[in-house]
Amino acid sequence: MAAVLNSRKTPQVVAVLVAAALLASSASAAITCGQVGSSLAPCIPYATGRASALPASCCSGVKSLNSAARTSADRQAACRCLKSLANSVKSVNMGTVATIPGKCGVSVGFPISMSTDCNKIS
Repeated sequence: MAAVLNSRKTPQVVAVLVAAALLASSASAAITCGQVGSSLAPCIPYATGRASALPASCCSGVKSLNSAARTSADRQAACRCLKSLANSVKSVNMGTVATIPGKCGVSVGFPISMSTDCNKIS
């Protein structure tokens, strides 16, 4: 029964993330919070501890997002969006989130942390 309830809540969590992403989007960057939210939505079960294995779709999203973040403004916007999204999912483990790029073979060029100053990312 718990698995059924969790599977029913997943679309709600994704909807909240996407809504938060859209509200927090940065006008000066090409990357929007909507893109960040949709790219990273498959990572949510892993980031919240509901899945023990990192889904391939999560890595696909991370790689796609990393490729799209071409400028400093893009990377700064992605950083701000990631922090905003993480705040909207109360059970997210930022320590786990920080390991995802490396597990996907991606170097994002800045630490994944709530204490990261996104404005200093180049």
